Amino acid sequence: MRRRTFIASLPAAALVTPAVARDRASKAPGSADTKKLADSDAQAPPKYWAQGEDKFVRNDVRAGDRPVGASFASRTAVYGTSGACGSAHPFATQAGIDILKRGGSAVDAAVAINACLGFLEPTSSGIGGDCFAMVWDPKAKKLAGLAGSGGSPMGLSLETVRSRAKNGVIPPLGAIAVSVPGALDAWWTLHQRYGKLPWADVLAPAIEFAENGVPVPDLIAYYIRGNMAVFRKRRGQIEEIDNAFKTYAPDGKGPAAGSVFRNPDLARTYRMIAKGGRDAFYNGPIADTIDAYFRRIGGWLRKSDLQAMHSEWVEPYTTDYRGVTVHALGANTQGIATLQMLNMLEHFDLRAEGFQSARSIHLQVEAKRLAYEDRARYYADPHFSQAPVEWLISKEYAAKRATLIKPDRILTPVYPGQAPDHADTTYFSAADKDGMMVSMIQSNFRGMGSGLVADGLGFMFQDRGELFSLQPGHPNIYAPGKRPFQTIIPGFASLDGAPWMAFGVMGGDMQPQGQTQIIVNRKDYGLEIQSASDSPRWHHQGSSQSMGEDSPGLPKAGLLRLETGVPADTRQALADMGWTIGDPDGGFGRYECVENRRDGDTRVYAAASEMRADGCALAY
Repeated sequence: MRRRTFIASLPAAALVTPAVARDRASKAPGSADTKKLADSDAQAPPKYWAQGEDKFVRNDVRAGDRPVGASFASRTAVYGTSGACGSAHPFATQAGIDILKRGGSAVDAAVAINACLGFLEPTSSGIGGDCFAMVWDPKAKKLAGLAGSGGSPMGLSLETVRSRAKNGVIPPLGAIAVSVPGALDAWWTLHQRYGKLPWADVLAPAIEFAENGVPVPDLIAYYIRGNMAVFRKRRGQIEEIDNAFKTYAPDGKGPAAGSVFRNPDLARTYRMIAKGGRDAFYNGPIADTIDAYFRRIGGWLRKSDLQAMHSEWVEPYTTDYRGVTVHALGANTQGIATLQMLNMLEHFDLRAEGFQSARSIHLQVEAKRLAYEDRARYYADPHFSQAPVEWLISKEYAAKRATLIKPDRILTPVYPGQAPDHADTTYFSAADKDGMMVSMIQSNFRGMGSGLVADGLGFMFQDRGELFSLQPGHPNIYAPGKRPFQTIIPGFASLDGAPWMAFGVMGGDMQPQGQTQIIVNRKDYGLEIQSASDSPRWHHQGSSQSMGEDSPGLPKAGLLRLETGVPADTRQALADMGWTIGDPDGGFGRYECVENRRDGDTRVYAAASEMRADGCALAY
């Protein structure tokens, strides 16, 4: 899912110019000014974690020392021979493992995890959103891709959308941004091909959680409360918010960390789906309720739009990066941006530049900037506009674009390539005893979604329609029935024709950037599955061409955010190059991964989870 961009409505984090970065560096621990800071009560670091504070920040303190592995690793990967799962919530991961132990396939486990997360992590997922997946089929010895993405309402015209636009951009809240939810159809389609357990059994854990309730983890509680505050603040932009508050914040604020949350409406909706399958949602009582709700509030989504929803099996695209085959979905996603970035980076010796060095990060960011120019110019629903994908991911094109990157200075200006004439989110992975591996991602897009919850259904509708362009002639321009540009992308990598990693990094435009950093960390710097994630990340925002995600007023070359773990000398060197460094804002993505290994003739799974989230990985 896109990073929690509801934070954008709150006071923005300060931008750090090169001069300010140098000033901050002079005040780093060990500098001449350290004593002055320590003598100032106003600037002294906190001595304890004050009650009610979200974070306890001591930048001069690092994690304890691990006896083995990377010094910055949070923990060790988990290992198993029969199956593995990783998700953003421990209960969802446990549910996936339980499904595998009962004889379910990796797809059964993935669908069960996603259904659980729709209740457990409503800030990132739910059946009001879309879903994409890649599945390694051990029988066919091939990777399959599925796009579960819904189109815009047929009754909503371009003229109406333009009349509701703000500064040429579709608003992120309310019915104008709602597109048909594709997630449930994707679950059903995956289960029909690869499921082993009965459909109702796969949904049973989610129903039990939603009915009985569970304690809410810290991060999810924080984001629910933040989203609800935004909905309240912007209630004039949303046709109806009473249902959202009734579902997620009956006290008017939202659950506190550790408090028990229930969603009986969602449990009833899941029970109808467990009994009636996908048709209960798209052509039955749930569709009728959705239709009546949008008519009542003056929205455009109709039962006929839901009836037209069908997921598509798609062939993933691939590229080779230093011997690793990296796979990505095309369709209307940003998946091939990862391939474009890696193709350019292959022309530079990142290992020689050094792990977490300024030159290494600079090269990666420049590759991102070039790829994202193409992303904004060409990516769209292929049913409406044929993007020149083969050209965009070709080695020849990457070689030409790589020549534009200078190791010691920022490229400016930066533009998309000229095509030939013929031309945040929740992520989870699962693997089973038969060798099936699933990489799956699902999202409501920005924050929790549009703010709209249909009467008595217990889930929020996505606001994915915000990412349509309103620019005449643009491939991604709004049209009725068209699928909007998608940020959610599952990741997958293979070695020598065998599956290697089912992985993903959640977080809107961070996703290709995060996937690239994972591959670079593993292949160029030798990090293992967990430390590759725990390594501090960078996140670049802004380009000359935007998909509607960038905040206004960014510097000319964009804003480069660095996590606090990036070395101070690296931060300083990047500022000296001219990069505007932004404070960490929590938008660095969240990762899950299952890796396929061999110990002689025995398959061994290693699973890792993101320390930036509330989840975990388990194996058995």
